[in-house]
Amino acid sequence: MKIMFYYPLPINSNANAASGIRPLRMLEAFQDLGCGIEMIVGYPKDRKKQIIKVKENIKNGIKYDFMYAENLPLPTIITDMYNSPFHSLIELNFFRFIKSQKIPIGLFYRDIYWRFPKYLKRRHPIKRVLFKTAHLFELYVYSKTLSVLYLPSLKMANYIPGISLSIVKTLPPGHVSPTIKENKITDSLKLFYVGGVTNHYKLHKLFNVLNTIPKISFTLCTRLDEWNSVKNEYKLSSNIRIIHEIGEKMEAYLIDADIAILFIEPQEYWDFAVPFKLFEYIGFNKPIIASNKTFAGEFVAENGLGWSIDYNEVALKNLLDRLQNNREEVNKVKENIRLISPSHSWKARAKQVIKDLWTK
Repeated sequence: MKIMFYYPLPINSNANAASGIRPLRMLEAFQDLGCGIEMIVGYPKDRKKQIIKVKENIKNGIKYDFMYAENLPLPTIITDMYNSPFHSLIELNFFRFIKSQKIPIGLFYRDIYWRFPKYLKRRHPIKRVLFKTAHLFELYVYSKTLSVLYLPSLKMANYIPGISLSIVKTLPPGHVSPTIKENKITDSLKLFYVGGVTNHYKLHKLFNVLNTIPKISFTLCTRLDEWNSVKNEYKLSSNIRIIHEIGEKMEAYLIDADIAILFIEPQEYWDFAVPFKLFEYIGFNKPIIASNKTFAGEFVAENGLGWSIDYNEVALKNLLDRLQNNREEVNKVKENIRLISPSHSWKARAKQVIKDLWTK
């Protein structure tokens, strides 16, 4: 099987943000499955050379089974503006060329934040119009060229204009399935959260409850600058630890935890947004406490991955008190996660793409 892999930035093997990790993991998964891969990645001048090569290959009779693509949070035409302002138009034309060759294209559409005014209010009004126009133009091209538009969740499709639901499928994040030793059970239940702490990720009720349960410990891993911007909003007690680690150092704390946290304040965005860390937690076989009225909460409840509860302090305190005194309940959830974990690996995601796009 020979495929094209498209991503409008260089692949970063040391990426630590979700937007960089995802294309890396999907590329590795396709390689692990034995796919021959023609890369169309990097900055505009690099992609231009690769596009010319692909067109020549097709002209010379080389066959590609499909093209898998990932976009960026910003439209490609905006991303390339300062380097090669006209390249993106040529590149989107390439999508039309691939379509004309009857080669299926599947593209993962990462985010839809631009449809929410509060996430754009920091930008100048003229830039808002420019960004929205560029997003709409890009979606128009996708509507005319894609065989499958992959989204993190089906609910996100409600916010995407101009796209037929007939081509929409889900392709949420995956996990690497690391080989880990189980943490030792201790008297103190250990909780862990990794991610943002800005207004998009409110953890105040979690802190309030933990301040009243000193026997339960909690480790929060976040960027130093983010924590410094909000730390005055949170009261710390001796059972709460704040760290700023990445990679294996962060993973060591996650491995040591009993339960992972996605207990964040529900917002409209979280009704369809899929946290990258949700699947990272699954890969590390960690039961999850999530909030009702969020995608994560629904997913946790439907798949038996932990506990989805109302976002209030009484519900959380009651749950933590129960789990602190009933470790068997935690262990049963871990056994269930272990069973379903392989179906959410990055390799499983790549297999899904092959099944969707490979016409044989």
